[in-house]
Amino acid sequence: MGKRSSLGAMVLLFVLFASSISAIDENGLLRIGLKKRKLNQTNRIAENTDSKIQGVSGKDYLKFKGVNDDSGTDIIGLKNYLDAQYFGEIGIGTPPQKFTVIFDTGSSNLWVPSAKCYFSVACFFHAKYKSAHSSTYKKNGKSAAIHYGTGSISGFFSQDHIQLGSLVVKEQDFIEATKEPGITFLAAKFDGILGLGFQEISVGNAVPVWYNMVNQGLVKDPVFSFWLNRKGNEEDGGELIFGGVDSNHFKGEHTYVPVTQKGYWQFDMGEVLIDGETTGFCSGGCSAIADSGTSLLAGPTTIVTQINHAIGASGVVSQECKSVVSQYGKTILEMLLAETEPSRICSKIGLCSSDGTRDVSMIIESVVDKENNKHGLNDEVCTACQMAVVWMQNQVRKNQTEEKILDYINELCNKLPSPMGESAVECNSFSSMPNVSFTIGGKSFHLTPEQYVLKVGEGDAAQCISGFTALDVPPPRGPLWILGDVFMGQYHTVFDYGNLKVGFAEAA
Repeated sequence: MGKRSSLGAMVLLFVLFASSISAIDENGLLRIGLKKRKLNQTNRIAENTDSKIQGVSGKDYLKFKGVNDDSGTDIIGLKNYLDAQYFGEIGIGTPPQKFTVIFDTGSSNLWVPSAKCYFSVACFFHAKYKSAHSSTYKKNGKSAAIHYGTGSISGFFSQDHIQLGSLVVKEQDFIEATKEPGITFLAAKFDGILGLGFQEISVGNAVPVWYNMVNQGLVKDPVFSFWLNRKGNEEDGGELIFGGVDSNHFKGEHTYVPVTQKGYWQFDMGEVLIDGETTGFCSGGCSAIADSGTSLLAGPTTIVTQINHAIGASGVVSQECKSVVSQYGKTILEMLLAETEPSRICSKIGLCSSDGTRDVSMIIESVVDKENNKHGLNDEVCTACQMAVVWMQNQVRKNQTEEKILDYINELCNKLPSPMGESAVECNSFSSMPNVSFTIGGKSFHLTPEQYVLKVGEGDAAQCISGFTALDVPPPRGPLWILGDVFMGQYHTVFDYGNLKVGFAEAA
């Protein structure tokens, strides 16, 4: 099972999280305080080299770091990039060896660097677990590997006690990483990752730390919750609570939706709207996961491109997209007006090898098409065609003219996200940008430009990055949205393990 991918640890490295751990208060809650700092050059290296969003496993990191105090509140200084890094500290072994980890709801294993990591440079820059220094260590030795969109780790399982603030989880299986290839973990400001997802996606089927916290009776209720402070100038960066929620950090009531598939904290989501108008793609519903391990908001390229166009974000020009519009735009439009089934249009004009009822990533070109190269059949052209159909269909509903529709689609082609996922906007154009809304549990959750744009740097050197990045997950798991830090920073999030549901309320 060593090659299972983890969404929870894969979406743009330029957003790392971290949290901090503290004592249990009188209500039986374990609090983890969060704090932020500015980006340094090491973070820039990481940002420039990796995007966690690649294929089905696109994903980035949130990190946490923790410390105890007598008041039961943990406040830890955090390295911060784009107001999106929160990391915390845990202890492993007896006496506890300290590690900074990401508390990641999108993966399920705990791993830290091993003292037996000899040949990966990253290990020399992070804390390493020394089993010989722990009186509660128990050997396992089973090999393990986890592959992320931005890198991978491999090593072997061991067992020891895990300290979370004043709590001690006994006999926890975790991975000692002996290989951390590439620059991803070298540049990272965290030592390891503590997964808070379900056991269904746990490499080696290891029982997650959170399961053992519940099974060993360490928390009052089988619930944990996140508050992420988006005000970078404040001392308190946020809070992760094991065992309940803090009513001081949300307004009103939470809107709860059931977990539809255990693994990630996945649920059904409705429409995505730009200034109140539907984008069309999720009208039949989409899936989403609440992911504390992802900094941005990741979603289908089709919608992300529309959003980035609407907010004036600049991506990389897609030649395939513009070529499809130039050669087949009028034909696609005529077929839509003739009420041809939209999902079949691209196969009918020869740009896709079959209709839209199957996963486009599984397209198999016929030998004839390959040899003759008549249609130039490939995944990119097929995907471009399918995006154009969705975009045109939306414009047809608005009764736009042919000229306006084709001009609009060409503009969208120009705004396709770059291969690394980033799209930039003008820092002085917030007033002209629309709100973007997500429908969850029948309620609209709005994000304003100030909330979905991430500002990096100060003064003339400042850059403003769109909080939306592309990730295409094919059916049956997709289309999938990953609601990362950009979303969770605005909406206090409750992960109700006991009732298998996720709740969102306006953060306070």
